[in-house]
Amino acid sequence: MIRRDLVGYAESPPDPRWPGGAKIAVNFNLNVEGGGELTLANGDETSEGMLNDIGVPAKRGVRVPLVESAFEYGSRRGVWRVLDIFGSFGVPISVLGVVRALEQNPGLARAFVARGHEVVSHGYRWIDYCEVPEAVEREHIRLAVEKLTELTGERPLGWMTGRPGPNTRRLHVEAGGFLYDRDSLADELPYWLETEAGPHLVVPYSFETNDNRFNENTGFSTAQHFFEYMRDAFDLLYREGERGAPKLLSIALHDRLIGRPARAAGLVRLLEHMRRHEGVWFCRGIDIARHWRAEHPAERAA
Repeated sequence: MIRRDLVGYAESPPDPRWPGGAKIAVNFNLNVEGGGELTLANGDETSEGMLNDIGVPAKRGVRVPLVESAFEYGSRRGVWRVLDIFGSFGVPISVLGVVRALEQNPGLARAFVARGHEVVSHGYRWIDYCEVPEAVEREHIRLAVEKLTELTGERPLGWMTGRPGPNTRRLHVEAGGFLYDRDSLADELPYWLETEAGPHLVVPYSFETNDNRFNENTGFSTAQHFFEYMRDAFDLLYREGERGAPKLLSIALHDRLIGRPARAAGLVRLLEHMRRHEGVWFCRGIDIARHWRAEHPAERAA
């Protein structure tokens, strides 16, 4: 078992030496999950009760058409709006693609690649792997790699389960071929872990700078709230970068959430704000991983 580390870089985080001397790295992550969620249509026993955007709890033994349609909105309409917005600003992103979802919309998978975005494996299913048997999870990892390679023409180099279980990291490290994973909320800089298979790179994710707060009663209620929260995170980290301590701002989005018109307006304002600043590196997860491997290889990791 990988031991916990509650110390990290402590009071001396490394200078990431972002390309071009950037003061901040900004990585947008678009979650594409519709079709991979819990539903009887996928052979599950319950409907999806998490991040369905309409507050309907999970129901056992019955399909819930409204919940399914909320996920379908992301795949049918929301994702295209978000892609067009990023395209208009020339910002490359990481797409966290659930493979069962993309199997049902293969043209979307091809569009991600054609537009220059990275497709990260978000697992074969969008489920909580804490209670999934190890053998089943191992098979899901195999399927995710195989099917995503077929869909995009490229083997995924990044992994992000989202709801990992105790075996997840060990299993995908054992599977090999990944340069990094995103299954951590532990830092604002990449870091190395020592595993039985050798050093493994983690590029942290965020459930905080995340549009999932549109789905919470105490979270975002308007595009302006989303914009202000993300802007404040950007501004503080940018100031830290100006003072010689650059960080990574990982922002998580969901096609069925931020893709709604009244919410997407906040994303546009955020990108406009960021574009007014010099020294911002807009990057994909794979760009971060390759940079960190080159500038901070495992043998020099803190």
